[in-house]
This record gives sequence, C-alpha cells and structure tokens, in this order.
Amino acid sequence: MAYTTIDDPSAHFQTALYSGNGSTQSITNDGNSDLQPDWLWFKSRNSTQVHQLFDTSRGIAKSLRSNGNDAENTDDPNDRLTAINSDGFTLGDDGNPNNGSNTYVCWQWKANGGTTSTNSDGTVDVTIQVNSTAGFSIMKWNGNGNTSGTVGHGLGAKPDFIVEKYGLDGTSNWGVAFPALETSKLLTLNSTSGFATASGLSGYNTTVWTDGNGAATGGTIAYAFKNIQGYSKFGKYTGTGNSDGPFVYTGFKPAWLMIKRKEGSGYWVMLDSKRNTPNGTGKRLGAQATDAEYGSANVDIVSNGFKVRASNSDSDTNLNGDDYVFMAFAEHPFVSSEGVPVTAR
Repeated sequence: MAYTTIDDPSAHFQTALYSGNGSTQSITNDGNSDLQPDWLWFKSRNSTQVHQLFDTSRGIAKSLRSNGNDAENTDDPNDRLTAINSDGFTLGDDGNPNNGSNTYVCWQWKANGGTTSTNSDGTVDVTIQVNSTAGFSIMKWNGNGNTSGTVGHGLGAKPDFIVEKYGLDGTSNWGVAFPALETSKLLTLNSTSGFATASGLSGYNTTVWTDGNGAATGGTIAYAFKNIQGYSKFGKYTGTGNSDGPFVYTGFKPAWLMIKRKEGSGYWVMLDSKRNTPNGTGKRLGAQATDAEYGSANVDIVSNGFKVRASNSDSDTNLNGDDYVFMAFAEHPFVSSEGVPVTAR
C-alpha cells in the first residue's frame, strides 16, 4: 500500500512568516527542503491590507488580489516582489508586502521553476508549468474571442480544485471549482457567496476542461490541483453546530487549510500550522477580505487531519447541517512511504 509519494511536503509547499522592514529584504524558508516558489500569496497579519498574489508564469512584477475583481497590476520591478530565490524570495521597499510596521504571511507553492511549455490538448493553446509530483499546474492563456474553449491542464487526472482569474486586463471575478463536488457551479474567491451556477468552468476530464470565460482575449491565469495522497486533499464536511465538531481525515498533518461554506454566505477561512499555535488558538484570515487576523481558529490541526471545534454561532466553519468545502496541503504525511507513522501532535 502506498501511503504517500511525498515524504517531505516542504519541497512543494511552505509558509513563511516575517516582519516588514520598509526597505528591502530576502526571506528564506525554514522547511526541511529548499523551496523555490512559483505561486506566492502574501497577506498582512496585523493590518488591513489587500492580498498580493504573484506567480512566475505571469512574471513576478505582476500582482493580483484575491479580495477583489481588479485587473492585473504591473508593479515597478523594484517595489514589491523583486526576485525568486532558490529557497525563498526577495522584497522591495513597497508598503505591501513589506511595510515596516506590519507582520506578514506568505504561502508558497512550487510548480516548475518558472520554466513553461505549450499545452495544445484543448482548442486554446496554454502556456503551462506543471509539478507532476505534487499535482499542481499554473496555466496562462489568451483566448481567441469565442464564447468558450477547452484548455489543457497537464495534470494527467481530473482536477480536484481550480482557482481561475480571467480577463486579466479588466475587472472580473475569481472562479473556484471543485469538479468532484460540483460540475456546473462555482464559488467566487473575492466573495462570501456560496456555490452558484456559472457559465465559466465545466466539462472536466483527465486532459482538459471547458471554459466559458476562458476564451477572453484579455488573458487568463489558472492554478489547478489534483489530490495527492499524503500531501493534498480537497473535499467537504458537514457541520455539527457544537464544539465537538467534525473530524476531517486528510491522511496528513495540514500545513495550510482553507474552509468555505458551500451553499450559504461565509468567509474563506484561511489557517496554517505556523500561525495556529498553540492548537486552535490561531487567528483567521479571509481570502476575500482585507482584514487583519481576527477571531479564533476554533480548528485543531492534528497528525492525520483537522478537528472543528466551533459552536453553532460560527457559520463560517460549523453551522449545524451545513456543508463546507476545504483545501489542505501537508506539513507531513500521517504515514511515510515506508509505512512508518509520524509522531502525533
């Protein structure tokens, strides 16, 4: 039995915590493996600031905001994210994400070191970089102006989680898909709304998906994932409304966790094992909000999953009878590829 194919998840995902200095600085990751990131997601922890998302396919001088429908912003190359390093990144003197009075978190995923190729599996050519081991691809394309098109995702299996922003040159919402859970509905990353019928993503298979908006000539970026045993998990659970809430088995200790109410209104609750210490006391961030860390996590991160401990009043994570989707990436697997259990927390 294969318990995991990834014994050290830090080779593919890491969280960095740091303090801004208002000048320039390099941040080095502290995981077991070096990580040269390709998708970087920044948020101030102690102040109201927008999220900043960068990737090496669009170029690191271009930022997006998960909390808005803004067009892609092209920064002065010396201002925000100025370099990707072999084990981290370098920041310029811009006040976001490097204000001298603020503390920050940066979540980082590895794709293919910024080296892209062309995927022509669909009707629209896609500039793509793929991390096959971790089940992750970054896709960028310019549409042909038609009402829809198919795009190749390079994962070799049906995606389990997709985040997409189309029309990079104008205002447009973020679409979030869970193809195994909903085939014709999307969530909106920059909104608290639940799943809604949309003309965007559909027709998911092992090679392509159909994108009703993805043919937009203004350019589209998408981040696609598939479940990797012992490393990533995308699924759902049902709330119980009490502090002895649901336990969700992932097969690993989560390093990063995002939870969203499926049908009703609710925050995109963002947690990670570095800020959630001691267990269950960490502060939340909301992907759709500019807020600083707030409230209490009310979620215990354990060696093989997570335990929700929120009361019924916490509609963002545990309303009785409501369904919630989650996205999780591992700090370490529950059992190694050699069948050796990890130390429980």
